[in-house]
This record gives sequence, C-alpha cells and structure tokens, in this order.
Amino acid sequence: MNKMISILLTASLAACAQTPESPYPVVKFNKDGGAKADAVAVSMIHHGSIALAYKNFQIQVDPVAKMGGSEVDYSSFPKADLILVTHDHGDHLDPGAIELLSKDGTRVILNTSSQQKLGRGEVLANGESVEVGPVKVLAVPAYNNTEGHLQFHPKGQNNGYILEFNGLRIYVSGDTEDIEEMASFAPIDVAFLSANQPYTMTVEQCVRAAKALKPRTLVPYHLSNTDVQAIKDGLADTGIEVLLFEELR
Repeated sequence: MNKMISILLTASLAACAQTPESPYPVVKFNKDGGAKADAVAVSMIHHGSIALAYKNFQIQVDPVAKMGGSEVDYSSFPKADLILVTHDHGDHLDPGAIELLSKDGTRVILNTSSQQKLGRGEVLANGESVEVGPVKVLAVPAYNNTEGHLQFHPKGQNNGYILEFNGLRIYVSGDTEDIEEMASFAPIDVAFLSANQPYTMTVEQCVRAAKALKPRTLVPYHLSNTDVQAIKDGLADTGIEVLLFEELR
C-alpha cells in the first residue's frame, strides 16, 4: 500500500469512531505532494454509494438507503452540498435518501431519466461539466458494450463522474463496462470502478479499464460475488494501488 494512503487510512479509521462527520470508515486522498488540508475524505458506504468531503463541502454519490441486506441511516451524515446521481435504477436513485440529505441550496446533478423520476435536479449530459463550490464535475459516458447486455445501460443515457478538487481527480464510474472513452479520461488519481456482471464489468474488464485509466489508486466497487482479489492480482505489476472496498468498511 502506498505509504501516504496507508498513513491517511490508518489515521482516518482511528478517528472514525470519534467524529460525527461520517458513520463509515473514511479513506483520505490527496495529490502527490499536496497539503493535508487539500485531502478528500471518501466514506465507503455500500454498493454504488459513496460520500466525499472536501474542506467541509459535502458530496453524496448515488445515495441509497436500502440495498439487499444493507441499510444506511443517512440522517447520521451531514446534509449534502452536492448530490450526484449516475442513473435511474433503484440501486442508484433513492428519492427518500436524497430528500433526507438535502438542505436549502443543495445542488442535485443527474442524468435526464433520473431527473424525470425525481422531479427535480440539474441534468448534466455526457461531456458537460459544471463547477459547484470547490469541485469541478464532469459527466462522462457509462454504458454496456457487450452483446446481450446492451439493454442494461444503453449508450448515451447514463453518467459516470470525474470530480476535480484542486488538481486531484476522482473518477466514479457508475454502471459501465470498459468503454473506449476511458482512454481519454486521464489523468485520474483515484478510480472507483464497478465490477459485477452481467450489469457492469467482469474481473478482466475491470483490470483492462484500470490499465487504460492508469489511476494511482483503484477501488473496485458496486460488487456482487466478484473475485476482487483477482482484480488486485491482475494489476500487481502495474504500480496501481488497489484498495478493496469491503475491506475498508
């Protein structure tokens, strides 16, 4: 494990029980050589749901209260300044969780179908970007490209997001396979890549996507019975640090 990330992870796990900011373990990331004050704290919640905090600016990505046997009490999180929704499937769009996390001034950014279901929010199409507080948000494509799976997430409809915090770039893939557009996303510092078939990536696709993105750190997420150790093994000689989502929770 990268020494800087290891130190930050150890410190944040120790602090987690003492701070009300996040009820879940937190991993902090910052740009190589960057100041600690510029670190982005990422809460590992469940499935496709994560939360990010940067200088007291609170971001929720695909907040969903119930997923299988996992249940999240979003009232234990601070209210969000920004909520991002990748697409309208029930394991990514939860109107109740969004309502609970919202306050006056909360910005909700999402794709068209999610806005239609939620009844509010700002649509960001693939390739469009917006600055919200201290973060620049770029919507990028997220879709299936394997024959027989194209109907799950059709091309052009859903979003992944690249979040930029003072030079630190974090990619949250949403539901996608290893699409050709990923080669243009660089530079990426931290990548959250979905890895469960038939809906998102296989182990082999996730490894291939990581090699195309070349992030400093990869966190496979949105998992089912995925052999995440195989992803780690497949990237052993690349210099990409792999943090396993479930081991961080």
